[in-house]
Order: sequence, then structure tokens, then C-alpha cells
Amino acid sequence: MSMETDLQLACRLADVAGAAIRPYYRGNFGLESKEDASPVTLADRAAEEAMRLLLAHEVPRDGIIGEEFGTERGDASRVWVLDPIDGTTSFVAGRPIFGTLIALIQDGWPVLGIIDQPITQERWIGAIGQPTLFNTGPAQTRRCRELSDAILGTTSPHLFTEHEAEHFVALAGKVARRRIVYGGDCYNYGLVASGHIDLVVESGLKLHDFAALIPIVEGAGGMMCDWAGHPLNAQSAGDVIALGDPARLEDVLEILSHQHCG
Repeated sequence: MSMETDLQLACRLADVAGAAIRPYYRGNFGLESKEDASPVTLADRAAEEAMRLLLAHEVPRDGIIGEEFGTERGDASRVWVLDPIDGTTSFVAGRPIFGTLIALIQDGWPVLGIIDQPITQERWIGAIGQPTLFNTGPAQTRRCRELSDAILGTTSPHLFTEHEAEHFVALAGKVARRRIVYGGDCYNYGLVASGHIDLVVESGLKLHDFAALIPIVEGAGGMMCDWAGHPLNAQSAGDVIALGDPARLEDVLEILSHQHCG
């Protein structure tokens, strides 16, 4: 299949997921806790079911990794990675800063990604070798001359281990105190791609949390890597840096990479 065909399919996946999610938003969404204590709703499950049904019809030989229903044909060279609601806590709280994440990975490397916010109808589309799109126009990260100028985002400081939190606090100390945003999950990475946030740092992410983000951030002029500066792929541990301006990478790594030596 061509990249254009894959992108069209990915957009259709986002469409069916959004259609499944919207009726539950700020409604009767049936909140439960999974075994790992993370929240799940009827909307999460309905959206992933809708996407899996479409993939089974359109690309039955491709693999699927989904947050809610696990892995099918995980050894396929082409694998779709789905997170129907990244930011379920925000969804439950009625905050429209969650998103549906859709990625296509080829031999372990993300080649296509979508962040779709179905309530505000915002969509970022990234593909390897192509400029990132936000809705119908281009997305572009912004330059950041110094860390002290940066807006730093993370979903929650409580998701770091104690050791990781020490390094995050050290990094946070290098940016202006009032320029740190908490919450946002995948939405923060869309804002990096669109030039509103400069830096996102997180850890403990699963493949379905970060695979779609990589083509989006990098296609907009930014970069993503782990806390040691290595590229992200299906084998990555889940410690993630997203930078709007790659020129600030060494500044960030100087603070964070020592995390692996403690």
C-alpha cells in the first residue's frame, strides 16, 4: 500500500473512533478501573472496537496493538498501534485535551501517526518524509533560544519514579516557574508540533502512548528521543522527550540522561 492510501485509512480510523467517543463525552461513560488501576470507559472500548473492525475489513493481514484489546498478528511487518483515548482521566473529567492515537509501524519503526481530538475536531497528521498537517494546514514547531524561554509540559509529576522526578524537577528549575503545564497527555505533543509548547518530558509510556507522536513532532521540525537521546521505536522503554527545537537537546540531556546512572 502507498503512504497516501495508509494516511487515508488512518483518517478513516480517526473518524470512526471519534464517532464512537462523542456520544459518551460528559455523559454516561461507565467508568471502570483496569488491573493496573488505570481508568477505562465504554468510550475507550467502543472506539477501539470500531477501529479494529475497519482494519479487519481493509487490511486483514496487518498486525494490531491496541490498549484495550491487546495484540493481533504482532509479528507482522506492518502493525497498527491504537490508543482509543489517550488521556482517559481528562475525558472522564470533561476536559477536551485527550486524543485518539493511531500509528502505523513498519518493522518496529513508526512511519505514520495521528492525534485526533474528536470534541474540538483538531487533528494532527504526520508521516515519515512528509510535513506534518494540523487540520488542513501545515504544523510547525518554534525555535527556543534557551531553556529559560521554554514552556515545559508533562501529564503528571506523579507518574515519575522518585528518581525520575528528581531529574524532572531539576529540568523544571531551568525553565521559568510559571511556564510549566500539567495534564494534556498526547495533546501536549500536538501543541509542540504547532509551536505552542517547547518541550514535553515523560516516562513510563507504552508503545500505544508514543508511537503516533513521533512522525507528528518530527514532521513539524521537532524531534523525539528517550532520556539518553536514542531514537524511539517499538523496543523503547517509554522514557520520552519531545522537543520543538532540536538545538536544545544537549541542554535537556545534560539534566535527564544522568537518570540512567543513578
